[in-house]
Formats: sequence, structure tokens, C-alpha cells
Amino acid sequence: MRTHQHRSLDAALDTVRNIGILAHVDAGKTTVTERILYTTGTTHKRGEVHDGTTITDFDSQERDRGITIFAAAVSCTWAGHRVNLIDTPGHVDFADEVERSLRVLDGAIAVFDAVAGVEPQSESVWHQADRHAVPRIAFVNKLDRAGADLDTAVASIRDRLRTVPLVVQLPIGSEDAFRGVVDLLRMRALVWADGADTCEECEVPAELREEAARRRRLLEEAVAELHPAALEEFCVRSALSEATLTGALRDLTRTGEGVVVLCGSAYRNRGVEPLLEAVVAYLPSPADVPPVRGTFGDEVRERAADPAGPFAALAFKVNATATGRLTYLRVYSGTLEKGQTVLDAGTGRRERVGRILRVQADRHVDVDAAVAGDIVAVIGPKSVRPGATLCAPDAPLVLEPPSVADPVVSVAVEARRSTDTERLMAALVRLAEEDPSLVVRTDAETGQTVLSGMGELHLEVAAEKIRRDQGLDVRVGRPQVAHRETLVRGVSGLVYRHVKQDGGAGQFAHVVIDVEPLEADAGEDAVFAFRSAVVGGRVPAEYARAVEAGCRDALAEGPLGGHPVTGVRVTLTDGATHPKDSSEMAFRTAGRFALREALRASAMVLLEPVVEVTVTVPDDAVGGVLGDLAARRGRVSGSTTRGGAAVVTATVPLAELFGYATRLRSRTQGRGTFTTRATGYAPAPAAVAGGTA
Repeated sequence: MRTHQHRSLDAALDTVRNIGILAHVDAGKTTVTERILYTTGTTHKRGEVHDGTTITDFDSQERDRGITIFAAAVSCTWAGHRVNLIDTPGHVDFADEVERSLRVLDGAIAVFDAVAGVEPQSESVWHQADRHAVPRIAFVNKLDRAGADLDTAVASIRDRLRTVPLVVQLPIGSEDAFRGVVDLLRMRALVWADGADTCEECEVPAELREEAARRRRLLEEAVAELHPAALEEFCVRSALSEATLTGALRDLTRTGEGVVVLCGSAYRNRGVEPLLEAVVAYLPSPADVPPVRGTFGDEVRERAADPAGPFAALAFKVNATATGRLTYLRVYSGTLEKGQTVLDAGTGRRERVGRILRVQADRHVDVDAAVAGDIVAVIGPKSVRPGATLCAPDAPLVLEPPSVADPVVSVAVEARRSTDTERLMAALVRLAEEDPSLVVRTDAETGQTVLSGMGELHLEVAAEKIRRDQGLDVRVGRPQVAHRETLVRGVSGLVYRHVKQDGGAGQFAHVVIDVEPLEADAGEDAVFAFRSAVVGGRVPAEYARAVEAGCRDALAEGPLGGHPVTGVRVTLTDGATHPKDSSEMAFRTAGRFALREALRASAMVLLEPVVEVTVTVPDDAVGGVLGDLAARRGRVSGSTTRGGAAVVTATVPLAELFGYATRLRSRTQGRGTFTTRATGYAPAPAAVAGGTA
């Protein structure tokens, strides 16, 4: 039987919201975050990105570059609710920061530019949220800009994100004259006077009443189509009450069938209070989300968001500094107290939690305990990595870690002074501990230290962090992209016999394989597929699995240049065993060498990473930009005019974009900007090679 204390803890869970801010670069994520902090009274001065006075962009590089690089967590309170908020990066090079944040969030605010609408990175972060099933509401920002149009932005949300936008506000005024919104649920106007920090509620302006009534009707019809209870009321009354509409919008948001759309101007502090009300009304609390699932051995275990249950938390971010490590946790179950010993379920290592901190970007407040639903930072654990599960030692559980993307760009790094080599390696290892998407390795041929990451800017930031934080003078080589190899034409009936006899037990394995390209509909992430078509038991199932493992080993290095191989289907068609000398090891070895021979005999193609580039330039610079893109092997896929500027979209090999920012600035007198979005791999020119197949 649950106690009164447990029931009160459940009630406390209902008043928590763990949300993130997602958007494209320059859509206004950080400004929205700053206005939320200001509106809730957490800060007493508006932070500005252009002044370098923001709370969440506290790193010196973020302030110098004017972009968010590192996900920052803050907490505030609104209407009796605690809002734990993570401001995420919008640049494609830091998508891994977004991935780790989405793994631990219960909801999100997607911010869109009212002029640009859905932009390339908007799509990327939206699909990331789809993969994690994170409910979202949308905020169309910058309605005070010239060319801003809510309806056009909403149309782009509907068309490009394949979702149903449910618009709950109507702007009052446009561009410079934007001064408020009509709340279509309550049919009241919310108006912000110039310089005012709060809105004034009043009657809907006479000139907007007819339009507001029309849009309220459209909202009711859209909700009734999606929500059974709302449809029932709509059929009886031909209208929906405010309570029914609010409940239906909450349900549709949490199931992902629709997205509530609000609007405003964060820079002018207009629309922030209704946005906070929507966060509380529509986005789920930790008590509303399903129990988190984890594994221990072969057993699947669930943990409900119960402060009285066994402790379980996911480490999603680590700051490794010279003076200690700060580990950020999302607590899913149980209660964590200061001084408690917890288990790192992945490594089996026990860690002691010395301090628990409520996070306010780079500022922290000590607390005695953290309960289910909390996002906190802890000091004490010495070897916990991002993605690790911390749990009660007597109730072990491994939660699914955030996925880590493969690096696509590499640079050689070295200390200018040989005496700093060891310090540089220690600094690189610390960086990789903080950011799993950074990989440090030593090149076997050249002996160079190679740092790999998600893009040119990602590696620039990492190198600059070493210079600033460690005081090391480092030299960085020219970036190199990560290639892949794949099949154009495979081989059939390749026979490989592995026989080894050197005294004692021998090794024997005989395999026959067919190798072919994976079908186009196998999925963009498909790398390898294997099946056994052996009849008559000539190769037992356990040996077939060993052949598959050997084939996977062979994919690490392709015949063209030692790059990873992707897009391969292998079929084991025949084979033979020896009653004494056959073993799983022998068949694994046979599988590895058989696929290597098959790849050398196949027609192969080298793949290079390509990106979608969106370039925004003045109309008079379009010709030069198009010519430059063509010289970089770019294929233009679209060109539009938006707000007096041309927007060109093209697909360009990533290797051709190194240094493009400087080139674009010089061609456009500093007026051009561009963003990128990874789209996968494409054949490199003159890349086909291989056997006659």
C-alpha cells in the first residue's frame, strides 16, 4: 500500500517538465531560452546573444562565434511547475549534442524562423526527435522581422515535416507592427506594450474577430478529425469547448499525431508567457511517459518514474576538467542522495556521489538529493562516460545509451613543442571523454595523432578548446573526409577452404558464398546483411553464425583503400565440416578471408560524404556563388527568393567545402551565409575498380 508521502511525490512529478529547445542555426533558440529565464524571474536581466551576455551560451567560444556549441541545462519555475530546460546546438556539426539531450528529455519546443520557415537543420533535429518519440510544440519566432509570415511558416511545417500543425494563435499586427496574439482557445487578445515585460489581456480587436472565429473553427475541425472524444462532442454540438480542445491538444501532442503551433518574437519578449503556459498544458511530465526499459543479461526490466523505486539514471553529458569531472544525469527511478554509492552497470565499477548540483548553465546550487524525473549534475564519479547507466548496486540495469554517429572528418594534430606531446594526448583523451563523437587514434602508417569528428567546425572548436583550456600550442593539419567502399557488382559461388595443421588439433572450414549489393530499399543505414541458404545441415547453424561474424570482420577494410565497406549482402550457399578439426574459430576465419577475396574480385566503388548546402546571398551575388558551387562539384537542386535575398540549395561533396566560409564571405562582401545538412554518401569521381566479376 502506497503511503501519503509517495502520493505527494507523484503529485510533485506531475509538476516537472524536462524539455529541450530545438531549431536551425539562428532561429532564436538561445534567445527563447533567455526570455524564458527572464520571464520566470530566474534572471533579472535579458541576456543577448550579440552582446555575449547569455546564460546558456557561457563558453568563450560560443560568445565569440555567436552560436550554441554545447548543450546547456537550466532550471526555472512557472505556475508551480519546475521546468528543466536544455538549450541545444543548431549547427549540424554538433548534432551529437542534440542526440544525447533528446535521449533524456520528455518534450521539446521546436523553434522556427517566421521568414525562413523549416530550414535544413530544422528537419534534421525534428527527425531526431521522431526517433526518440519526444512530443513537441512549435514556436514560430521572429514575427517582427520584415517578410515574416505565420501561414507560410506553418505550411512549411506541414509539407516538409509531414505533421499536422494545430495553430492556436493569430498574430496581431505584422512585421514591425507585431504587438500581440489572439488566443484562439479562450478567444482573448494578449498584447505587449512597447518595453513591457508582461502582456495585457483584452478583447479581440474588432478587425480580427471574424478572422479569429474562422481560425478557431479550422482548429476545432482539425482536432475533431484526429481525436475521437473531440469528434463525438463536435458531432453533437458542432463546436468544441475550451476544456475539450485543451485536453485533445494535450493528447495529440503526446501521441505525436499533431503539433501545437504558437508564435511571437522572443527578442522583443512577445509570446513567451503563452509559450510557457503551453509547455505546462501540453508537454508530458515524467509521470506521463512510459516506464523506461533496460536490460540486465538477457532479462528486460522496467523502471517507472517512482521516487521510492530502485535508483536508475542515465549519464548523458560529462564535463572533464583539470580540477574534476561533472557528470550530468537524468534520474528515471528512485532517489539519489549525497554520499551514496552507485553502480556503473556497463563497467561493473562502483562510484561514490560526493555532491549533487542543480544546474544553471555554468552555475550550480548544491542539493541534498535528486528524485525520479530530475536532471542534475553530480561530482564524485571518476570514470563514468556519456551513455553510462548508474543504478542501485542491488538492482542492476543497463539503459540504452544515446547513439553516436560515425565521424566524417579527420585532422592530424600535434604539439608544436615536443615536450608538450604527452599533455596534448591527455587533453585529447579528456575531450573524447566529454564528446563521444570525437575519436582520437594514432595512424599506423604515419605515426600521427588523428582527431576525427562531425565536421570542420567541430574539429576547429575542439582544437581551440585545447589551446584555451590547456594553454597548449597545437598544429592542425588539413581536414580529410572519411570514405566508404561499396559494391557495384558482386560475385557468385566463391569457394574458400581454411585448412591449418601444425600439430595437435587442426582447423578446417569450407565455405561457398555469394556476394551482391544490398537492395536500394534496404534503408539508408543498411551496412550488411547475411543469410544462410545451406541445405542438408552441411554447415551447422553455430558455424553459419561464425561465418557471419567473420564477414563483419572483413568489412572493416575494403580493397580500394582500406576504408570501411557498406551495402553488402552475403549468402552462405554451401560448405563442409571436419568431424574433429572444424570449430567456430575456423569458420570465422574462413568467413573473413572468403569475403576479402570476394570483394577483391568484385566491382567496387569509393564513396565520399556529401551534404546539402543552403546558401543565402544578395541577389547580385548569385552568379558568382553558383559558379563557385559548380567548381566544387555541387549540384544545384533549388533556388528561391526570400526577403530580398536568394536562397540556393545544392548537394556538394563534404571535402569540397573546407574553407568555403571564407570564400563565401569574400565573394559576397561578408553578406552571404550558408548552412549544411549531412545527406549520406555518394560515389566519388573515377572511383570504380575491382575484378571482372
